[in-house]
Amino acid sequence: METNSPLGDATLAADLLDDYEADPAPVDDGTLPPDRFLDREISWLAFNQRVLELAEDDSLPLLERANFLAIFASNLDEFFMVRVAGLKRRIDTGLAVPTNVGRAPVDVLNDISDRAHELQERHARAFRDLVKPALDEAGIHVEGWSDLDEADRASLNEIFLTQIFPVLMPLAVDPAHPFPYISGLSLNLSIRVRNPKTGKVEFARLKMPQNLPRFVQLPNADSGVLRYIPLEDLIANHLGELFPGMEVLEHHEFRVTRNEDVVVEEDETENLLQALEKELLRRRFGSPIRLEISDDMDELTLGLLMQELRITDREVYRLPAPLDLGGLFEITGLDRPDLRYPRQVPTTAVALQPSEPTEKADIFASISRGDILLHHPYESFATSVQSFLEQAAADPNVLAIKQTLYRTSGDSPIVEALIDAAEAGKAVLALVEIKARFDEQANISWARKLEKAGVHVVYGLVGLKTHCKLALVVRQEGGTLKHYSHIGTGNYNPKTSRIYEDLGLLTADDTVGKDLTRLFNELSGYAIEKKFKRLLVAPLHLRAGLLKRIDAEAEAARAGKPARIRIKVNSMVDEAIIDALYRASQAGVPVEVWVRGICSLRPGVPGLSENIRVRSILGRYLEHSRIFAFWNGGEPQVFIGSADMMHRNLDRRVEALVRLARPEHVEEADELFDLAMDPGTASWHLEDDGTWTRHDRDADGEPLRDLQGERWRQVTSRRRGGR
Repeated sequence: METNSPLGDATLAADLLDDYEADPAPVDDGTLPPDRFLDREISWLAFNQRVLELAEDDSLPLLERANFLAIFASNLDEFFMVRVAGLKRRIDTGLAVPTNVGRAPVDVLNDISDRAHELQERHARAFRDLVKPALDEAGIHVEGWSDLDEADRASLNEIFLTQIFPVLMPLAVDPAHPFPYISGLSLNLSIRVRNPKTGKVEFARLKMPQNLPRFVQLPNADSGVLRYIPLEDLIANHLGELFPGMEVLEHHEFRVTRNEDVVVEEDETENLLQALEKELLRRRFGSPIRLEISDDMDELTLGLLMQELRITDREVYRLPAPLDLGGLFEITGLDRPDLRYPRQVPTTAVALQPSEPTEKADIFASISRGDILLHHPYESFATSVQSFLEQAAADPNVLAIKQTLYRTSGDSPIVEALIDAAEAGKAVLALVEIKARFDEQANISWARKLEKAGVHVVYGLVGLKTHCKLALVVRQEGGTLKHYSHIGTGNYNPKTSRIYEDLGLLTADDTVGKDLTRLFNELSGYAIEKKFKRLLVAPLHLRAGLLKRIDAEAEAARAGKPARIRIKVNSMVDEAIIDALYRASQAGVPVEVWVRGICSLRPGVPGLSENIRVRSILGRYLEHSRIFAFWNGGEPQVFIGSADMMHRNLDRRVEALVRLARPEHVEEADELFDLAMDPGTASWHLEDDGTWTRHDRDADGEPLRDLQGERWRQVTSRRRGGR
């Protein structure tokens, strides 16, 4: 299901979740304390708690709060399917090496279980006690069967018989019918019935069809009120139609989460597409790792489920109905502007606006005048990056287009532009990462669509995911070839560009163009290029390049010179980077870390990290950009790009950062950090024990400034006044 969620689709959850390969142990030279890292799994759960706190916040628009409830549920599903599944796999296969904090995976699993139980119960209470009553007041009712009168029940009887009953498939469990396979994340009813003739009690399982609405709308005479009933509640009250002649004794909801991580072993001769397609089929049959049940389930039924699914007590989550609150995405999409964030329309970047309103912007002429720094969603993706590629496809002077594609959609105008370019006779290279977690099947489909159109499609390097966001256009101008480049922090996806906060650089700088040419040659051919001028590229030297700059700031501080480090990432886990930041802090360097999700760094520890501050900002848009800023002796260096500070990004992915060259762009990044770290801006502060404390009110109880709202005002003002 597509959602408007800024935090909780499969794309995002996959972005947050690291693959579970054996990570290199941190290098410990004895000068730093052994307990200097926070557990990354518990840190991830703390991130999802921050999402939940937004759902609990009654100052936010109501449907946005319901959306955050759904996001929390979706995120947690993905966490279990990947992270928890990975821990269990390491234990089961005997690869249970210590985690990043030196603990045994089995102990971490126990901590995860304790924390996840607390959070799921809090999540259920937030819906029942906070959001549902507020929805009722707003005229949006999620009813139970017991709340309905006879007229309502008669209407639902008709809906059940005509629209639901024909697609239901009850499965009996007896000697002739073995216990059925329970697919991951499906919502089910466990049912016990008795044969009145023999007195024998039987068990059956009924899966809720996933192609039916999660919440069934009741017909309403009053157009101002919307009423819904959960699908499973409606079906549960019509079980007599499914088991005629039998006496229905018990029915309960349950839901299973399975290991759905994909592991594809590559070699030089393997057809990666075919291998991945086979693995996607296996994903459906992963081992169970979590069993959610309604809190009224009897012990007999629970015992049967635990036995058949081989689930332990700690893996059982007993919750009040309804289960699967991710289904709230259906309701949060209602057309109720009064219950949503105010509508905000992205503006066209000033540098890309035509001189006359009736004219169409010449993207290439605009880029030729100087580098353009884009900030989405405040500045439009459609009138910048998308237009760049569409104009390139249509321009007869463009000879070649090369692009990486990590996550997009089959109906994307980006894909269509590449197809148009190939059909127009241009040389087009698309480097497709078909192993983008949970988007694999979609990526395979549109990759084949590109191939049929004549696009040269390659799948990157063996053993590495290609995660960098790059586009290169080669254009004939005056008898010479000119490079036009885009390097971004987010995917080439027009849909997510409206809800993901990202930065991108459009440049005609020949140095960047040559860097990208060499990098694309490495990705599509056999070149081995280690020297780049404006880029830092993983896995060869991105970590080393950042460590060099962090150490330089520390050396400056030791020499009594000004120094500063500012880093914005989605996740901060890499031990080598964290240790370097600790040493910089010990040298007296002020370090500011702005992180959305996981953070294994402990700030504010005396003698270790008292000069480090860590902030997190969650809100309407997903903070997704990565920025690395260094004082550099008064000539600041700022890089933007695709890499988070995790092992997967620095060791097992192709990532790229580009250095900003224009002083006004460096200043813009600096102003963004000033705003994020300002005490008057709402954010979460990380304490040295791993606790995140929300700061959203001042001493008088007034709301602190919203960074994203302030950013809208800045961009709107800039458009009016020009650059």
